[in-house]
Amino acid sequence: MRTSVRGREGQKCALTSDEDDADFWGFAHEADGLFAPLPEEEGARRVHLAGCLPQGRLLKSLDHVGSRRAVAGNAWMDLLDAGGATMGSYFVNEVTVVDVQSSTRGTDFVDLTVTLWCEQALPGADAVWDLIRTGQLNRTGMWHELDAEGRHIWLSVALWSREYQRGDRPDAPDHQVFTLDGGHIVNIDSFYCTLGEGINGPGGYFGWNLDALIDCLRRGWGATPPFTLLWQHSAGARARLVERQETADGVATLFDLLLEIFDEQGIQVILQ
Repeated sequence: MRTSVRGREGQKCALTSDEDDADFWGFAHEADGLFAPLPEEEGARRVHLAGCLPQGRLLKSLDHVGSRRAVAGNAWMDLLDAGGATMGSYFVNEVTVVDVQSSTRGTDFVDLTVTLWCEQALPGADAVWDLIRTGQLNRTGMWHELDAEGRHIWLSVALWSREYQRGDRPDAPDHQVFTLDGGHIVNIDSFYCTLGEGINGPGGYFGWNLDALIDCLRRGWGATPPFTLLWQHSAGARARLVERQETADGVATLFDLLLEIFDEQGIQVILQ
């Protein structure tokens, strides 16, 4: 787990070298473009760091715009909540300063334009991060109206914000009963959204692919096996999770494979 940084009120992101946590690159009030659609042709993202206080290697790059020395390197970009605490982090590659301007936020600040690579920052995820930042992600089911792409984006933020959202809360003790409301399960991503909230509450994470699900079932992610999963409206989920999956014993539907995984991990599933 990375050490969290803490910014001032209004600062939404921070950068730190991936090689040395002591090489802190500074805070910024905005990171416009981080969650923009990817370029049509393969290329780096162009991100505008407004109201930035550059430090460390990022500061050294400012005097070399247009040359190879403008490449600050690889870093962690931390997204900050309203109080300045880290909500989650993305690894960003080849941060390169391409423009420096004075900032309207004060003489101590500059506005930087950088290019960088970041596969994990999915386009549109900023709207979900804003819900967390403003404390509005406070009830289950807020993802119900999202389309397939939106649900996948929701899961990505649930993954990267999981430590922040759980805080110091320990796993629920064993032999707990968790309710899985299957009424909105229309595909595998909606299953993971439902399961994550059933175990860890609004915006909760408990896997977003089969391997991650198995990892979560081995403790440390909110629930302690053995436990019971009360799967409501399971008939509708069974009718929709029909994608065929190869298993050690042949081929099974996705629904049956999920039941098999739960059984192998000692999880009792009660279908309703």
